[in-house]
Amino acid sequence: MQSKKAIILFTKNPEKGKVKTRIAATLGDDKALDIYKKLVAHTNAIVKDLKVDKYVFYSNFITKNDLWSETVFSKMLQSGNTLGDKMAAAFETLFYKKYDAVCIIGSDCYELNSTIIDAAFKLLQTHDCVIGPTFDGGYYLLGSTTFNRELFQNIAWSTDTVFSSTLAICESLRLKTAVLTKLNDVDTENEVPKIWL
Repeated sequence: MQSKKAIILFTKNPEKGKVKTRIAATLGDDKALDIYKKLVAHTNAIVKDLKVDKYVFYSNFITKNDLWSETVFSKMLQSGNTLGDKMAAAFETLFYKKYDAVCIIGSDCYELNSTIIDAAFKLLQTHDCVIGPTFDGGYYLLGSTTFNRELFQNIAWSTDTVFSSTLAICESLRLKTAVLTKLNDVDTENEVPKIWL
């Protein structure tokens, strides 16, 4: 029997002054918004052909007729106060729909590609969890075969301890965990691909 797999895409509504604020601090709001839109387009391109169900969770409101085509992506709204609350709610929603494996990604990682995401789902056939770490101490992907709220609790989000804290929680829960290749997030001017500057 084919296992039911889904990917969650967390995206911020592309509003000037509200995205990529650390990039905006040096390059301005217009350039930061332009870079964010390029990151979202990259993310869309690497996931649209994956052989899994696809869910886009918007930060503030659901947008119709944008680059996330309704024929490919199911559209939902993030709910909760902290990033952890929002991710937990999204995972809980999809496991309630009886998926066997769920991965979440954001739209900050230009180095991420469909091969790495496919590898994550493959690892979930033999592991409980999979994490893709970033060089700044966070992660660009988290995947699981069950809903564990603890993975999203007591973590200092947007710090360099997110990956290590999450890995420690996996170990404390005795979850068999695989770690993917380490990639760069695009959060500051220095991390922006040169062709976009």
